[in-house]
Amino acid sequence: MQLELPHRSTSGFDGLLGLVWTELSDDRVAAHVAVRDELLQPAGLVHGGVYAAIAESIASTATVLALGGGTGAAVGLSNQTSFLRPISAGTIHAVALRRHAGRSTWVWEVEITDDEGRLCALTRMTVAVRSAAAAAGSSQPG
Repeated sequence: MQLELPHRSTSGFDGLLGLVWTELSDDRVAAHVAVRDELLQPAGLVHGGVYAAIAESIASTATVLALGGGTGAAVGLSNQTSFLRPISAGTIHAVALRRHAGRSTWVWEVEITDDEGRLCALTRMTVAVRSAAAAAGSSQPG
């Protein structure tokens, strides 16, 4: 799986978000999402779940790509997002830095900023890494 940058996701949940990839390497990824009415909570601010979803999407996808695309599965294990400043218009910018790449877990720190570069949310995203065979044989709850 290779992405040409910038790349707009058009399928799945990333497509619903309108995620646009702008940078992708083994240890740093960046993307952005344009603020739209569908992403706002009733008070007119970007819903907190949007920040958490962006962080999980970019960390999980970056892990899969760094693993070689088809050699394993990477799924969110833990998502701890702190909301620091609201965004209500413009663009949501996200940059993830890989902090740990282990055999079974990877840890990413994701900074989410607004158009003025102000820090709006911080996420520590832990991604579970499984072999393709193990992922195919595992049962998912729910």
